[in-house]
Amino acid sequence: MDNYVNRAYQFELVDDNELLSVLLLLDTRPETVEIVNIAVDEMARNQGLGEKLILFALDWSKKHHYRTVEIGTGSTSFAQLYLYQKCGFRVVNIDRDFFVDNYDEPIIENKLLLKDMIRLEKKLN
Repeated sequence: MDNYVNRAYQFELVDDNELLSVLLLLDTRPETVEIVNIAVDEMARNQGLGEKLILFALDWSKKHHYRTVEIGTGSTSFAQLYLYQKCGFRVVNIDRDFFVDNYDEPIIENKLLLKDMIRLEKKLN
């Protein structure tokens, strides 16, 4: 995250001076932006904030003349995969062994060893 946080468009959702969620968007190619980080505080989850952040990202990207929004997530991130597809993203690629090759420690998610990155995108009209 350190290598892109200073280059990313950064958005925060704050309520009563409490940070509830963050969103980072990064230019990746001409007319393409990637959601490189989306996080919702554990106490604020299951309230629709993730979906609102994604819809905000899509609207912001369209207003700023991007044509494609990309996002990547783990192959074992079932809730995130559901949400992204619900918001209109389509799977376009799988980066095999991404998490094995790029992280020192194994990542276990949903009782499975996380290996692959699922890449999704949404074309904007």
